[in-house]
This record gives sequence, C-alpha cells and structure tokens, in this order.
Amino acid sequence: MDGTLVDTERLWWEVVEHVAAGLGRSLTEADEEDVLGRPVEHTAEMLSRATGAPFAEVAADLHREFAVRVRSGVAARPGALRLLDALAADGVPTALVTASPRAIADLVVEGLGAGRFAVTVTADDTPRTKPAPDPYLAACRALGVEPASCVAVEDTRTGVSSAEAAGCAVLAVPSLAPIAAAPGRTIRESLEDVTPAGLRDMITTREALEPSGRLDLSDPPEPSGLRELRVMSWNLWYGGTKVRHHREKQLKIILETGADVVGLQETYGTAARELADALGWEYHRAGENLGVISRYPITGRLGAADPGFYGATGVRVTLGADQDVVLWSAHLDYTPYGPYEASFDGLAAPELAAHESGRLGQMREILAAMGPDLAARDTTPVLLVGDFNAPSHLDRDDAEWPVTRAAAEAGLRDSFREAHPDPAGSPGHTWSPVHTEHEDGSGRPEPQDRIDYVLYAGAGLRVLDSRTLVTGTPRTWPDVEDNDWPSDHAAVITTFALGRERGPV
Repeated sequence: MDGTLVDTERLWWEVVEHVAAGLGRSLTEADEEDVLGRPVEHTAEMLSRATGAPFAEVAADLHREFAVRVRSGVAARPGALRLLDALAADGVPTALVTASPRAIADLVVEGLGAGRFAVTVTADDTPRTKPAPDPYLAACRALGVEPASCVAVEDTRTGVSSAEAAGCAVLAVPSLAPIAAAPGRTIRESLEDVTPAGLRDMITTREALEPSGRLDLSDPPEPSGLRELRVMSWNLWYGGTKVRHHREKQLKIILETGADVVGLQETYGTAARELADALGWEYHRAGENLGVISRYPITGRLGAADPGFYGATGVRVTLGADQDVVLWSAHLDYTPYGPYEASFDGLAAPELAAHESGRLGQMREILAAMGPDLAARDTTPVLLVGDFNAPSHLDRDDAEWPVTRAAAEAGLRDSFREAHPDPAGSPGHTWSPVHTEHEDGSGRPEPQDRIDYVLYAGAGLRVLDSRTLVTGTPRTWPDVEDNDWPSDHAAVITTFALGRERGPV
C-alpha cells in the first residue's frame, strides 16, 4: 500500500523524522531498514531503544501523526489505479497487503473507493508482518490461490523480502530507497506501463536464475521433500553487518539454495531469530555466536545454552513421523591460524601440528558432547557443520592437521570431499571470497583454504551433492559494503538422500 498504491511512504518517513527530531535524534540513510516498509511498532521500538523514550508514547505519537497526514488526503501512485481497473476488467482478483495498521489501511481504501480489493491484510491480521512471509501467505489463502500463481507489487526491500519468502513473483517499483536487481525479480520505475498481460508473463516465464558463484543456481532448487535433506553451513561474518542490507541478502540466498537446515556461526546474537522469523522457520540460539535455523520442527536442543564464542550447539530436527536428524553447529578458535604459519612463517610439519592443539582440544570437547548422538547415529543420523578454522587432512599433506582427523576417527565423514574426492581438481575453498591479499598491507597473497565443513555420520544419510557457494562477484576487503555476498566465508551446502540405500530386489 504505502509507496506502491498511494504516496504514503514519503509521508511515513516524514512522520518518523518529525517524531525522532522531537526526541533529539536525526534520521539517516542507515535508518531506512527500520523505517521503510516497517510497521509502527518496529519503528517505535527502534526509536525507543535509541533515545530512551517510552515505547508506548513513541508508538502513539507515530500512529497519531501518520493518521493526521493520511486523513488530509493521499495521492495514488502513477499508474496504480489504472492497473487496478484493468485487473478488475480482466477478472483478476487483487489483495492489499500492508504493514500499516487496519485503521490506516481502511482510511486509504475508503479514499480510493471501496471494492477495489477482494482481500485486505494489515499488520493487525497476522502474528508477524513484513519481512516475514505471513501477510502474503494469508492473502493467498484468502484468495484461494498458491503463492507461485501470484505477483506481489512492492516498493521496499522489506516488502520484497516478505513476498519472495512467501513464494510470490515480485514486481518492485522502488519509492524512496533503491531495490537491487535479483534473479526472478522484475524492477520498474513506475506502474504506468504495467499491464495484466505483463503480470501474467511474470508467472509463466519467470526468468531463470543465472549461474553465480560456485553453486549452479541456473535451475533453482525446490525446497527438498522428505526424501532429501539440504544442509547448509554458513559463517555470517559479524552477523553480516559489514555489508549493507545484509539481512535481506541473507534471506534471498537461503531461499534460493532451497536449504532445509542451516548451521550458523558469527550470528551476532540475533541473526538466527531474525532469519527464522522472516522465513517462518524455527530457530535455536546458543550465546552470541552460534545458531541453527530449520524449515522443519526443532524438537530438541543439545549442549550448553551459552557455549561461549567458540564451541558448538546442537538440535534435534524432526523431518517426518519416523525420521529425525541431529545437527551440531561449531565454531573453533582462529588463532594461531595454520595456513598463515605454513605460508608466511614456514613452520615445519611438527610445529604446525603442535599449534593445532587448542582447536584439537575444542574439537574433542565437541565430540564428547556429541557422544550419545554419535552412538545412536544408525538410528538417528548426525551432522556436524561449521567453521573449524583449520584445513582438512584430506586436502593437505604438509602437516597432520589433526582437527578434521579427530572428527573422522569419531566416525564423521566429510560430505564435500566425498562428493569431490580430488582436492586439486575441486579444492572447495571457503576462505576467503573477499580476502585475496593479507590484511597487514604487505601485498602478500592470502592463503585460500577449505575450513568450513558439513560432516555426517549414520546409515540414514547418503551424499547426493555438495557445493560451496558465493553469489555475485564480491569486491575485496575493505570495499565490501555493497557486495551481494554478505560474508567473508563461502557457505557449504550438501544435499543428502534420506533413508538406507536399498540393493536390487
């Protein structure tokens, strides 16, 4: 509604700017994600947190000021009413999906003329509003159609994330803030030249995702059913905060991969919850660094509630009536970093192995915590994913590299190396897509290595495919803020077949 159908997004920004100024705070471009496309409560919480003003008073001021401006009259966006009339003439039902409250939405609809929409969904009508998929899913249910048969017309990044998370095709018509191009997303400057036929074409001929990075997304994977499980490990790099609009980019990447369960590191505390809320998934958070998100129910939480910055956390995920898996997400200490000592310091193999003792101790503690799960792996398959900050003994022979060897001795298999047995032909480097030179300014090439893993154990999993993923062409550090890829690590994604492999009958 706001900024797409009627020119209220600018009004909303002016309202927030006015209320914030009264609290002694000036809005900047960095505030766009907390204002544009957001419900009143979200923005009120942001201002309350930033200024110390009581939340209830801030929310009331925002509601009041916005209602005053809407009642004074709002103008339809160029082409909006003509497109609605053309859709009505073609018999295409439309729904209004907005993060504004019901009282404001009703004022706008009344001003435009009743009967233009078969359905209206507001911030008051679903437990979660944009960027979660809930409002678009509610609108599709009310219209009696599948999201894949719908086009969502949006003007903000928050709205685009909501619609794409629900499974709709998206026509983006930016109002105040730009919206990046993306596979499967159409961007127009206005609605003036948009027709019902053009919207139909978006449904029937969604442009194919182009190959990007190291995972071929030219044929975008559908969310896997219960015969397959797609597992992703991803170090988010300070939660993604080094890159602008990181949360939107993370959501898009997870959706495009079709991942079912994602083990996260460097979550910055809130990433697991925020990603899961937007996706409509379940999540587990452990301390400030570790988390897991899952499209399937998380039915058990394993390990310490706060394992510290380095350590591991686990979950039990129920995939169906008779199928569970256990997944642990781990992050090991990065110092001393073996590839630096090998490349820059020329340490010999015994010293390199000896300097892995800290990480080896951490891995042994993790394996001990996983002991009961590993013992039951043929009943309930087990996964250990994460950033080990250590090369694999399967990749390099210049030292013992005991961290991954300890995992292998505990019965865990390396899914990537199983899918790609030749380290020279398929190195699978995950460190680092944004560091090509060492950060000390010496100009020395940064050692590239595989330090992120999806390991597994149990007869119930069989590797179908394993890839590393980096989308786009990331610029190098420190010029990373506009990268499409919001991390300094590549992700690892493994697709497993579920169930024991059967021989011929």
